Amino acid sequence: MANCSFEILQSNIKKYRKEKGLTQLQLAIKCSLSVDHISGIERGIFNPSVKTIFKIAEVLNIEPYRFFMK
Repeated sequence: MANCSFEILQSNIKKYRKEKGLTQLQLAIKCSLSVDHISGIERGIFNPSVKTIFKIAEVLNIEPYRFFMK
């Protein structure tokens, strides 16, 4: 079970991805990750590495800390 910080992270990655109008597949391609990995992060199956968090933030054009804010 994910803790509160990871639940916020997962929710925010999905929120910002949708705000940018990207599908999970599009985000995965831009981040050089598999769609299963992006899906797993958003569903709480995988906890992303710091490197992955920074890459997703770069692709979504946001500061990484915003993933951890309510």
